[in-house]
Amino acid sequence: MFKSGNVSVMVADLTKAVEFYVETLGLKLQHEMGGHFAQVEAPGLTIGLLHLDGEQGTQPQTSGSMSIGFEVEELELAIETLKSRGVEFHDYVEGKAAQVVHFSDPEGNTLYLVCNR
Repeated sequence: MFKSGNVSVMVADLTKAVEFYVETLGLKLQHEMGGHFAQVEAPGLTIGLLHLDGEQGTQPQTSGSMSIGFEVEELELAIETLKSRGVEFHDYVEGKAAQVVHFSDPEGNTLYLVCNR
């Protein structure tokens, strides 16, 4: 039924958001248009970063209204790599089925790494 999936994230600073998702997280920049939209890709996920001024549309929301997860093979390696790029982690959860660790993007949106057992 579904062909693919994507998520849109409203951002106040598109340049800073693109830098974080591409340089810090290592996602691939697909395209950027007119300082208002950029599309980045992770395996199996497309993320649209939208910067809409004033009356043009939705503005960035408060953090906590969404989260984006990235599944990894080796959690500790992923944590160390992102720490070396300035990411600060919080809320490490180790469950029977998976390990999860949370962090935030520059807008305060919650992101997480998950390693299934």
